Amino acid sequence: MIPLFGTWQAWALLSAGFAALTAIFAKIGVAQIGSDFATFIRTLVVIAALAGLLTALRGWQSPATVPARTWLFLVLSGLATGASWICYFRALKLGDAALVAPIDKLSVVLVAVFGVLFLGERLAAVNWLGIALIAAGAILVAWKP
Repeated sequence: MIPLFGTWQAWALLSAGFAALTAIFAKIGVAQIGSDFATFIRTLVVIAALAGLLTALRGWQSPATVPARTWLFLVLSGLATGASWICYFRALKLGDAALVAPIDKLSVVLVAVFGVLFLGERLAAVNWLGIALIAAGAILVAWKP
């Protein structure tokens, strides 16, 4: 039997839970400061937490052991993360968390499409139905009558 925390599903559910808390905490935190400065503070916290985790788990490795292609895509991922966070915090500054978060989660739909287009992943008809329902659900949750 696979332990609970040895499955990708358990980690994905934890990710979703922490992402939900991120929206709530960020909405409160961004109320009295600029969204870009709030993103900067959040980034410093993430860096400190990851440094502590790497130290505790002895996960540090020499940057020289990282292949050039890996560096390229991790840098691109970091830039995309930064852009996402900046946009997310600005959206939270301007809108309700309950409306901003569902639109942000349209990233699920985009990941599926990009995975098929750029990574050669395959999805069955039932998967595409789920993606369409996620898109429709996100739009309906964010709909402000």
